[in-house]
Amino acid sequence: MAEQRWRTVDIVVAAAIAVAFGVVFFAWNSVWEVLKPIFVFMPPARNLIYGMWLVPAVLGALVVRKPGAALFTELVAAVVASLLGSQWGLDTILSGFVQGAAAEIVFAVTLYRSWTPLVAVLAGIAAGFGAWIHDMPVYYAKLALGDQLVIGAFMLVSAGVIAGLGSQALLASLTRTGVLAAFTAGRAQRRV
Repeated sequence: MAEQRWRTVDIVVAAAIAVAFGVVFFAWNSVWEVLKPIFVFMPPARNLIYGMWLVPAVLGALVVRKPGAALFTELVAAVVASLLGSQWGLDTILSGFVQGAAAEIVFAVTLYRSWTPLVAVLAGIAAGFGAWIHDMPVYYAKLALGDQLVIGAFMLVSAGVIAGLGSQALLASLTRTGVLAAFTAGRAQRRV
């Protein structure tokens, strides 16, 4: 079993991923609003872009491969977005906690030993489910359950594709640059 204690480099890289995505989150909040008119005929479909907010949970865990990485990275990204002035205020932090914890559960179930695309997709979907659990009573409480389920379906598809497969693609790209040489993830990807 791989070493489970966090090294300084693990903390620094997870924090760097989180801060970068906190800035992305802040920008993505604007994209979310700008694209609203495109989805006027089917507003729930806008959740097809939701997965971007879930990427740090999956990517952080894929890179660091230690217990707590998904939660830490998603939570710090949410804090950064909140500090930058997210329109959802402090609730951004609660949302990040729930999303990161949900992704963390998937990696914990594998005992932090499986880093396959399937596990990444499942972690993304779990984060999406966590987001749905959080968002429905907070932002969509007045919608009928059927409408909430439609939103959830779009969120889960986005979570699996953007957060799951997107994080795998980002991992491969980062590995090619050599910046992950100090990580098992970087060495494992290089051998593939």
